[in-house]
Amino acid sequence: MREHPTGTLAGRIVETEAYIVGDAAGHAFRGETPRNRSLFLRRGHAYVYFVYGCWFAVNVSGEIAGVGAGVLLRALEPIEGVAQMEIHRGTQKLLDLARGPGRLAMAMHIDRRLDGVDLCAMGPLWLGTAIRPVGSIGQSVRIGLTREALRKLRFFENDSRFVSGPGRLRA
Repeated sequence: MREHPTGTLAGRIVETEAYIVGDAAGHAFRGETPRNRSLFLRRGHAYVYFVYGCWFAVNVSGEIAGVGAGVLLRALEPIEGVAQMEIHRGTQKLLDLARGPGRLAMAMHIDRRLDGVDLCAMGPLWLGTAIRPVGSIGQSVRIGLTREALRKLRFFENDSRFVSGPGRLRA
């Protein structure tokens, strides 16, 4: 859920990637820095960062305070505020509004100002409850990594057309 000045934006999380303690592919691997500090907050906080000089991405911190680990939000099924998401993304193609971490952040208008926000409390960005039962969950390797690339830490709703990535990773 994103409480935006133009209205509420919401979507179902349909794809994530985990970055666990000691994971060389995770931003916490080398320890806490000013950039990744929110990844070391107690579980349930937003870690928002700028990636590839192009877009933002958002993780949910996943450990106790002082331990860095998180879950990258990779894709959403747009539910509410779709017209505003289309404006943010510059497209009316529903399937592509929030499919991929950069598109997700852009559609939901997430940037560094939301870094550190408590996602377990209502506010500008928060995690709500499911609006319908989750379908079967698939698992695969994470996308676009060179370190720890074979770890199966990507999770997605099997039947969702809003999941990102190549089809070969959905089998």
